Amino acid sequence: MLISISSSPPSSSFSLVRFINSKSPISELGLKPRTHVSKSISSSICYSFCSSSNIGFHYKNQFFGEKSRCPHGKRGNFRSWAMAGFDFGGLESAQSVMEAAAVLTAIIVVHESGHFLAAYLQGIHVSKFAVGFGPILAKFNANNVEYSIRAFPLGGFVGFPDNDPESDIPVDDENLLKNRPILDRVLVISAGVIANIIFAYVIIFVQVLSVGLPVQEAFPGVLVPEVRAFSAASRYGLLPGDIILAVNGIELPKSGSSAISELVDVIKGNPKRNVLLKVGRGEKDFEIGVTPDENSDGTGRIGVQLSPNIKISKVRPKNLLEAYNFAGKEFWGLSFNVLDSLKQTFLNFSQSASKVSGPVAIIAVGAEVARSNTDGLFQFAAILNLNLAVINLLPLPALDGGSLFLILLEAARGGRKLPLELEQRIMSSGIMLVILLGLFLIVRDTLNLDFIKELL
Repeated sequence: MLISISSSPPSSSFSLVRFINSKSPISELGLKPRTHVSKSISSSICYSFCSSSNIGFHYKNQFFGEKSRCPHGKRGNFRSWAMAGFDFGGLESAQSVMEAAAVLTAIIVVHESGHFLAAYLQGIHVSKFAVGFGPILAKFNANNVEYSIRAFPLGGFVGFPDNDPESDIPVDDENLLKNRPILDRVLVISAGVIANIIFAYVIIFVQVLSVGLPVQEAFPGVLVPEVRAFSAASRYGLLPGDIILAVNGIELPKSGSSAISELVDVIKGNPKRNVLLKVGRGEKDFEIGVTPDENSDGTGRIGVQLSPNIKISKVRPKNLLEAYNFAGKEFWGLSFNVLDSLKQTFLNFSQSASKVSGPVAIIAVGAEVARSNTDGLFQFAAILNLNLAVINLLPLPALDGGSLFLILLEAARGGRKLPLELEQRIMSSGIMLVILLGLFLIVRDTLNLDFIKELL
């Protein structure tokens, strides 16, 4: 099982997919580098055989026209996720952490249930159903199947008695997976991916029916959610909630990422030189001159966090047909983002490899989503499902795609299988590599948690 929540936004949609990316539209001028729910959850978060991420909401621009600069209504909560040093908010909300962990567990169970049901419904023998790897923490037996929860939360597996020396099933039993026709085996191996895709759509559909589809509307300028104490911005009178509409007489556009980049470039390029900002505060516009402090690298900083100036609303379907339509568009939009982000990850692997993170990071992000807006858990879960489906199709040992590759290779060889010992070595080495990588990421991400850093 593998998840990669990495994505770049499509040209026609505002997606919840882009996490820890150097191109993230969130910018900090003088504050600790962070990201937040915005134009993406996109980077690389590794979960259960490795996963990559960046979360954002898939907001549809076409539902809105242009309105006033400071609209009434719910504005996006751009609380930072502090991914530079993962922050569980001091663990003040155990409930949100549990909600995020429950989402991940549910996704694993759905994936493995896909394999299990595909085998069971075909009469294929199944011996084990496990969530996690390594030592068993809890287990029970039912209908000759061992169900267990294991120590390392790196995914899960469904076990078959094909090569189990302790099994009393004859090796030539036609209901052993290895003795089934190629099509039957392909169905069992691919069923986990299919289950996650279906689950992702169901989650989105339930979201559309229950809470509505999040949509965003962009407005001119850049929002200032946070101003650092004793910074240049605070000295010259900038306040949290201000909207920077222009810099040095140049109006900032509505496009969040380009507006932020434009403002950041001017600030960084003018250390110790006055920069004129046009600021909107409430219903009033006025100008403030700010002289950026100088960083050690010679660039300027004013000590603010910046976010796109957007309003988030909900669109609810008028009938069931419209609900299917909304859910379908959202599903395909998120799917496009996942595929595009995976492509970008591989094309820029040298840059994205260092941003791969593990289950600790996913829970940190999911907990922040739950604290900020419980509705966000719907898309958090949908994106994890889609990433898990896509990544697991990669032809790598220990992934579903690796098993499918071996079956297709068998078909290409006219039904002649690879030597059993060679096949087992390939799969065992892949599983060991994934477990080692997962443990490394768990340790690294745990050490990056803010409250852990404070203890060290």
